[in-house]
Amino acid sequence: MEEAVRAEGLRKVFGPVTAVESVDLSVRPGEMFGLVGPDGAGKTTTLRMLCGIVEPTAGEAVVAGFSVRAAPEAVKRRIGYMSQRFSLYGDLTVAENMAFFADLYHVPARERPARQKDLLEFSRLEPFANRLAQNLSGGMKQKLALACTLMHTPEILFLDEPTTGVDPVSRRDFWKILYRLSGEGVTMVVSTPYMDEAERCHRIAFIDRGRIIECDTPERLKARMRGGLLELIARPQRAAKAALSQLPGVRSVQVFGERLHVWLDDIERSRPSLEAALAAEKIALEHLRPIEPGLEDVFVSMVER
Repeated sequence: MEEAVRAEGLRKVFGPVTAVESVDLSVRPGEMFGLVGPDGAGKTTTLRMLCGIVEPTAGEAVVAGFSVRAAPEAVKRRIGYMSQRFSLYGDLTVAENMAFFADLYHVPARERPARQKDLLEFSRLEPFANRLAQNLSGGMKQKLALACTLMHTPEILFLDEPTTGVDPVSRRDFWKILYRLSGEGVTMVVSTPYMDEAERCHRIAFIDRGRIIECDTPERLKARMRGGLLELIARPQRAAKAALSQLPGVRSVQVFGERLHVWLDDIERSRPSLEAALAAEKIALEHLRPIEPGLEDVFVSMVER
């Protein structure tokens, strides 16, 4: 296949609410593709349409060579879908959940023992095979959900915010597993609100208010951000943000914890006036340095534009 996933003009309306509007995207075989945006941007609805779970109001998508409209069951047999919320059976053990998914996808009986053993080792869940799923930690639950999703060796994986609510160590372990799958040629479409996870993808699509606003590699997206970025700490922060937002040459001022990121047309030209404006308002400038833009800076700037 030239494309593992192709969507053209996907649209979904729920009553008076348009959740997704005119989404076009293409995912290559073996690619790790990120769908990145804030809560409510349309990520989950887009993934569910691509999986054949939700019928589009308009548009078309072809996944693993099959139309999600004309042949949704054929699509479902060839993909793995991991939902945002843990949806396995808490009163079944790890091994029993995996056996259930093997039944669900008609995995041949002779292949099941070896496949289950490989996936338990792969996800490092082998010591917990007889533990009830409801007694697993958040990170272990996510790894179990992924192991169950892989029982029928799907061609394409759709992962909906797989690490939301998971501790940092478990997030790192989960992404190690995804990297290994990617190295084995598995196609993945991952939705995430985390920009550090988006950096790990081959390509990403920024989605906001149901629309794709940009799609490219993380490096190329960051290269499109014209001008320069200053990071500063100034107190009081709210007054500093208000003062800087009014200056000529300032494109945006965003809050990142105790720091402000100021996007300028030209750092060298604007920096003196920036420092003077803060001094005139008796705002204490504690830290100031140029920085390279991150994906979060790029996303914010594109949404504002």
